[in-house]
Amino acid sequence: MPLSRFNKIQLGVFPTPIQKLPRLSAHLGGPQIYIKRDDLTGLALGGNKTRKLEYLLADALAKDSDCIITAGAAQSNHCRQTAAAAAMLGLECHLVLGGQAPNVANGNLLLDQLFAAHIHWSGDKRKGEDIPNIVAALREQGRNPYVVPYGGSNMIGSLGFINAFYELHAQCKDAAMPAEFSDIVFASSSGATHCGLVLGKEVCNVSSRIIGINIDKDEQGKDSYKSQLHTLIKDTANKLAVGYPADIDEIQLKDDYIGAGYGVVGELEREGIALCAQLEGILLDPVYTGRAMGGLIDMIRKGRFSADSNVLFWHTGGAPALFSYAEVLQQVD
Repeated sequence: MPLSRFNKIQLGVFPTPIQKLPRLSAHLGGPQIYIKRDDLTGLALGGNKTRKLEYLLADALAKDSDCIITAGAAQSNHCRQTAAAAAMLGLECHLVLGGQAPNVANGNLLLDQLFAAHIHWSGDKRKGEDIPNIVAALREQGRNPYVVPYGGSNMIGSLGFINAFYELHAQCKDAAMPAEFSDIVFASSSGATHCGLVLGKEVCNVSSRIIGINIDKDEQGKDSYKSQLHTLIKDTANKLAVGYPADIDEIQLKDDYIGAGYGVVGELEREGIALCAQLEGILLDPVYTGRAMGGLIDMIRKGRFSADSNVLFWHTGGAPALFSYAEVLQQVD
């Protein structure tokens, strides 16, 4: 399934490296853990959203849009990368952020401001509920806005991670890499990363298990996140003519590690962040990768993987948010 028929622009530095984590693997007693460093994509301190934005903003340019709108939490990694990409392309950027304006901006929010994004605070609505009003206002001004969906997650955004699986598949041909990873573990939140990896696996005809760690228990509408994800995978597969078993039970989404909810840091996240920092010198973030790594560590301790298997953790970025969580990251439960 060639992706060349879809518009794409270059925003990041690819391929991102794969590293072995020998000290963390030894500390946990196996399996062999590797990490795919999408925190090193090069766009505004990196992150997985760069891959999605290469397709989404290409679509925006093809439609002659002159401004970009997207939404997220106050410390949204997606919004930070969208603001940076818009700046690169000379497009005005509007961010609809949950919460209220703080007295002092730090972390991702500080970077949003440095990229000159227009910030609209939306209280408890962090998933873009206010976007239609902003679109209408911009159109009244004669603008042509393009809405990037929450998390960059639609069929177009999913192309970025089908392409990412091609990249991974090519890297596995290196003699220093496993020919195939038994499992690929990552933070799953808005859906396009998960969708792209599932369909990329099908296209590349490999047997790796695609395991998403659910990050957010807050559902949009009446459907569960797993149901929304299933619909995205099914619809994207149909549009791209990719064969995929349409059974929702085929999707591996772990709900065991949501804890107290989105963005609430507990011991699981603190341990995941601390072990990667202290054993491997790698920074995770408190909302997504810290929780996903905490889930992986727990699954290893519970014997969910054979000791001789090769497991890939896909680092989706987000380290700038660490600074806004300084106080809670220093707490001990």
